Amino acid sequence: MILLLGASGYIGEAFVRELQRRKKEFIPLARKQVDYTRFDLLLDYLRAKQPAFVINAAGYTGKPNVDACELDKAGTLAGNTLLPQTIAQACATTNIPWGHVSSGCIYSGAKISRNGTVRVEKDMSKPELHALAEEKSAAILGFTETDTPNFSFRDGPCSFYSGTKALGEEAMAGLGRSYIWRLRIPFDEFDNARNYLSKVQRYAKVYENVNSISHRADFVKACLDTWEMQAPFGFYNVTNPGFVTTRHVIELIEKNLRPARKFEFWANDAEFYKVAAKTPRSNCVMDASKLQAAGVKIRGVEEALEDSLKNWKPEK
Repeated sequence: MILLLGASGYIGEAFVRELQRRKKEFIPLARKQVDYTRFDLLLDYLRAKQPAFVINAAGYTGKPNVDACELDKAGTLAGNTLLPQTIAQACATTNIPWGHVSSGCIYSGAKISRNGTVRVEKDMSKPELHALAEEKSAAILGFTETDTPNFSFRDGPCSFYSGTKALGEEAMAGLGRSYIWRLRIPFDEFDNARNYLSKVQRYAKVYENVNSISHRADFVKACLDTWEMQAPFGFYNVTNPGFVTTRHVIELIEKNLRPARKFEFWANDAEFYKVAAKTPRSNCVMDASKLQAAGVKIRGVEEALEDSLKNWKPEK
């Protein structure tokens, strides 16, 4: 039996569907049933139920976006740092393996390979770097699981959300048998306020940058595959291989959905942060090769985007 925490959330719902599709026995535990933020109550529950695996899809993302986390720092810290630490301690005590949905938002930029050397560039909006992204240049490399987060409290500036996610990973490191799955800007074919493709279509203006992103169903399938295939425990970047520019995503939306509106872009970072954002945003490229080397199959980002838009299901 699998224990699923955070089943009612955007990613938790996708875990529910995939577990049902695989005909896996699972319990979607809600906090109103057992307050799993309390170590003693969670420990007692784990000892009583003895699940084969625990999935934590709970966390604090802020609504409608991470700006909200700046207004509820206590809640953000509790959901993204203290909760995963509590779960890690309880699972380690009972020797139960578990998986945690983390975030790639603890990085900024990408690694650039030139003339045999690799350097980190935190700002991919620079014209010369953005030109490389438009070309899909092989000189752009993603952050790997061994790279130290560079969009965190230890390497700022960062959003409070990203800072707490990075702290959460620190708190869990080395505790028990665990998978730390890094999600990055979820999307799929289902129109939803949490869906990246929906957000882009509803923004008054669009923010141009370079990112790796994660198809929601592909993400949860890959996460469950790491467990079922007995991949080595540890950190995994679970993104669809490759990266995209926002402008390219808009081009795909226009080609497939033919929206009536004409998309406008913010002139630059200064205008975006002056008008539309209250806290710094993470934009980054991630390397998913460790996931693939473990034998876990996941579609490339271009295929996943095209498929989502061709099968787009507007919100009723």
